[in-house]
Amino acid sequence: MASKRTYGSHASNTLTPSSPQLEPSALDGKRKRPLADHTSIQNSPRFKKRRIISIEPRRPVKSFKGKQSSQTQPPKLTQLHFSLDTSVLRTCPLCDLSYTKGAPDDESLHRSHCARVQRGLEWGKEEERELLKSGVEELATSVKLKNGAKGRIVCFRPDIGGKIGGKLSTMLSTMSLSLSSPPLSPTVLQHCKVYLFLLPSSASRSKIVGCVIAQRIATAMAIASEAELSASTSSSMLTSPLSVSQSQGPLRSFIPVDIATNLYVHPTPLPTPLGIPRLFVSSSHRRLGIASHLLSAAATTFILGCPLDPTKGEVAFTQPTGAGKAILEFWGKGGIRIYEEEQGLKFTSSN
Repeated sequence: MASKRTYGSHASNTLTPSSPQLEPSALDGKRKRPLADHTSIQNSPRFKKRRIISIEPRRPVKSFKGKQSSQTQPPKLTQLHFSLDTSVLRTCPLCDLSYTKGAPDDESLHRSHCARVQRGLEWGKEEERELLKSGVEELATSVKLKNGAKGRIVCFRPDIGGKIGGKLSTMLSTMSLSLSSPPLSPTVLQHCKVYLFLLPSSASRSKIVGCVIAQRIATAMAIASEAELSASTSSSMLTSPLSVSQSQGPLRSFIPVDIATNLYVHPTPLPTPLGIPRLFVSSSHRRLGIASHLLSAAATTFILGCPLDPTKGEVAFTQPTGAGKAILEFWGKGGIRIYEEEQGLKFTSSN
């Protein structure tokens, strides 16, 4: 008869362990540690070895722009040759200024000077506003030139200051460089008058294309005519010193002023009230009558109420260049005289 499986019979069945049981003798050799020792070992932290970190400097990040590297490339060297045959000194054919080629300061000075010699100086709105406030006298308007253009003539003292005074300083520097002459001393300028010719360049701007400096002098020497020079047969009659004192009296010799242009003067000083130490006209505005208009304005207005006549020897120039000689012959018609620039100092100191 088959027996029925019940819970009691199932529970009574003994389970066989999966792992083999150890003998009591083996358990005695491998006893567990006490709880206190076991917990103390597990709760204690483990000692770790310290890691030594070395800090190294950062390497520059390389740029990936083509083949270029972060390191600076060595500069390119230029082979120079020292030549004794070639001169670095140049003379401009437009402004006749000698400068050193390759020197930045000389080349910059030449560019600015050459532009002023050819085209003149700017006269803008600021100068026009100062003209009404600083007492600049407008002598003539709508002065017609040979090419049909019309300009105006203004007159003022050299100690005017402001924007107009800055323009005058630039103009005096330009004239000194063009003539290779020393600058006018402040003592001379205090007793001078400045005459400018302004030519409109646009609706609100003009250009200073001409300038005349008029000076009060005492005496000057008359220019020897071609007939007087040709009548002189002896070469010993031509002497070199320009300054002749009045105590020597009239001499029969002539004093050379410019041998290249055959300009000689009589040594006898003659009373002359007006001297012209500086005259300038920009090269692109020459042969239009600007110099004649400026000189006529100076002769008429320099001494108040006493117009001067150049044909009668009442106006004199300092040592003129070739272009200056042509102007004094055309405008003065043979009556212009020559004087020494230092003579004005004697006159102003005596007054």
